[in-house]
Formats: sequence, C-alpha cells, structure tokens
Amino acid sequence: MAETQFDLVVIGAGPGGYVAAIRAAQLGMKAAVIEREHLGGICLNWGCIPTKALLRSAEVYHLIQNAEEFGLSVKDVSFDASKIVKRSRKVAARLAGGVGYLLKKNKVTVIDGEASLKGKGQISVVHGGKNLPDISAKHIILATGARARSLPGLEPDGKLVWTYKEAMVPEAMPKSLLVVGSGAIGIEFASFYRTMGVEVTVVEVLDRILPVEDAEISAFAHKAFEKQGMKILTSATVEKLSKSKSSVEVTIKNKGGKQEKTTVDRVILAIGIAGNVENIGLEKLGDKVDRGHVVIDEWCQTSVAGIYAIGDLAGPPWLAHKAGHEAILCVEKIAGVKGVQPMETTNIPGCTYCAPQIASIGLTEEKAKEAGHEVRVGRFPFQANGKAIALGEPEGLVKTVFDAKSGQLLGAHMVGAEVTELIQGFGIAKTLETTEHELMETIFPHPTLSEMMHESVLDAYGRVIHS
Repeated sequence: MAETQFDLVVIGAGPGGYVAAIRAAQLGMKAAVIEREHLGGICLNWGCIPTKALLRSAEVYHLIQNAEEFGLSVKDVSFDASKIVKRSRKVAARLAGGVGYLLKKNKVTVIDGEASLKGKGQISVVHGGKNLPDISAKHIILATGARARSLPGLEPDGKLVWTYKEAMVPEAMPKSLLVVGSGAIGIEFASFYRTMGVEVTVVEVLDRILPVEDAEISAFAHKAFEKQGMKILTSATVEKLSKSKSSVEVTIKNKGGKQEKTTVDRVILAIGIAGNVENIGLEKLGDKVDRGHVVIDEWCQTSVAGIYAIGDLAGPPWLAHKAGHEAILCVEKIAGVKGVQPMETTNIPGCTYCAPQIASIGLTEEKAKEAGHEVRVGRFPFQANGKAIALGEPEGLVKTVFDAKSGQLLGAHMVGAEVTELIQGFGIAKTLETTEHELMETIFPHPTLSEMMHESVLDAYGRVIHS
C-alpha cells in the first residue's frame, strides 16, 4: 500500500461508504475506502439483496403451489433449501464483485483492514493482526454501519437462536420458528419461512406489528399474515429461552400478564440494530454518541470538524437508500457543489418485501394529525383494480394522506403486490412538492397497478370513479 495521503477517506464500504468514495473521486478528490470484511457491507452481503433473493424463491414456490388458479397443472412440487440458499449467496457475491469493479473504475483506493481514528485527520489501520502505515485525510467519513441488537437472556448462539445472518443460510428448513420483533427484518423472515411451509409465530412487544407503518396498513397486513397461517402475538414479550439439543422452549408473557410456553425448532431475533460505534476512536476526538449512534448535523458533519457520519451509524431510518443519499449530499457539500440540499427524512420511502408487500412514504394519518394537520384521506382497494385481479393478487390497499387546506401530499401507504415498486411514484411527487391537483391531472396507464395511486388521490377528494 503505497498511498497514505488522501483528500477523503471513508471507513466502511457499505451502500453509503462506497457511494461516498466514488462520488468524491468523480468530483476530483483523491479518495480511499477502508473495509474490514466485505465490499458492499451488510446490505449487499447479508441484508437487502440476499433476503430479496430468498423471498423471490418463496414467491415462485407459492405461485407453483397455486398453479391451478391460472389454469396450469404442476405435480410433485418440492424445494431444495440448500439450492435456495446457494442462489441467494450467488446473487450477493455477484453484486459484491460489481462494487469492487466500480471502485476500481473510479480510481478509488481500497484498503483492506480495520480502521480507527488516531487523531485529527489521522487513521490507523490493522490487517491480519499487523499495523499498516497510518492514513491521513483532509476529510473522513464514518460509514461503519450497524449490527443486530440482542437483549439479556436472548443472546443469539448461531445454532438455535439466530440473527439475520443465520436465518439467511439455513442448512434445512425448521418445522417451527419464533420471530422476536415485527419490524421489516422480522416480518420478511416470517413471511419467507411461512411461505416455505414453516409454522411461524411472531412476538411483538408493541400493540401492533410493523409499528412504524400506518395503523390501517398494519392491521391489513396482520389479517393477511394470519390468513396464511402465521401466529401473531402483540403486546407480548419473550421472558425466557430454554435450549435443548435441537429446540428451544420459549416463555412468553402475553398482554394480560399471563405466561405461556411454546417449543420451537429455531428462534430469530429481529429487535432492531445498534450502530457500530465501538473501536473506531470516537472518544479520542470527542465525537458525540447518542443511544448508539453518532450525532450529526444536516450535512452529516459530526461534532468534530472534518469528520462525518452517514448511514446506519448515524441513526434511523436504517435504510440503504438513505445511506446512499447521505453519502452524495455529504461529499458534494464537502466539495462545494452548488445547490446541495439537506435530506428531508419524510421523503424517504420504506419498503418491506413480505407477502403482501408493504411500502410507505411521509407521514401516517395519525402522525399528520399529531403534527396539527387537518387531513383528507383517500383509499383504494386492490380488489377494484383490473390488473390486480388479472394477476391473481386482489388483496391490498393504497392510502394517501393530504393536508386539507393546502392539498400537500403528506404521506402515502400501501400494502399489496408490487407496492415496493409503486411507492417511488409518490416519492417523486413529494420531492416535487406536488399537490392533489397535479396528481389528479396526471394520466396513469391502463391496465396497471399504478392506477390505484390515482384512484386513491381521487377518493380523498370525492372524485373516485371505479369504487
């Protein structure tokens, strides 16, 4: 490693880190990225991408099982868990290789090792137990990501009690599974395993699943999951795990305060994440940390000049596309690019790739009212949409929330087939500060699922036609 002086160094090569390094190089900076494990970070290797590959296998399996509904005949349907996992890992490996290619193409120096802040503008790197030459940089971006949280008594062991990593590479499908936590990660795994025939129970400490979503959408999803045979316990806590050789006895306290016990083959912990703030030297320079995340300003600047933090390390929402956006605005602000805007968090879409899919952006109806808005709400059901019926996906809902006085689109919330692809239409609308007028005047193609977006807006203003 000959080069040790750079304009900008990124610690961590996840979806925020590698994007920051590439954008810096594009803007003429001498850039480097330091990564201790794998290019692409958790998202690409153990998160967003491989889980979607698993869920795609489950989706195909479900379609084959229901082939007769489409006039098709398929016999002796089965699956090979090892091949499903192999495909998922192959997809992740391919994209990780792509990140390496992009960094090389943009002349970003990649340094293998574990980095920590040594002093102002100074970084120490250790690789394979050996100290590499110190790195100096005018600007340092921390993008070290986050890891799965655990609770006392519920620590994962990698065999019977899993985190997302073990859940992604099962040697065989368990017969029964308990998922602790009903956020996006927990529900995606619950959906995958249930579709593959596993008996799934979900335990959520709050009074409803998917608590960050609009309450109406959460309720719809809850009913859909139960219809699939999933058992869901809300306002409940896991009190104790007692492991045997091949199973776990779980003690659960329900919302009435009573305890019940159940035995499952495996447990997945999905109770949130914690930023990787340890061992990167934050305390040496006085960077502020709050509840496991580095404190930043609107430009991702930490409390120490010249040091920035992006992505999961900097707090919620814990989303790859949020990290990538922060990377761009942070680097462009450093480079002095004109017109850079701070990130508006209400314009960040969130997606959960379960079946049915869930997607949202902006304020829920409840949050909009809490913020003082008088609201107009529109709804449109999938069962009234021709494309949804033709697809064999008639279960779903599109909901829009507007400010009654200004017509401003405050939020959009969806549950149903392909809503994770549809939500960006409302993302563009929010970024352009669109009102109901522009949305109603937009011509949507027929027959498409996107028509429901239009109909939902029309419904908010008493103009819906097809319902």
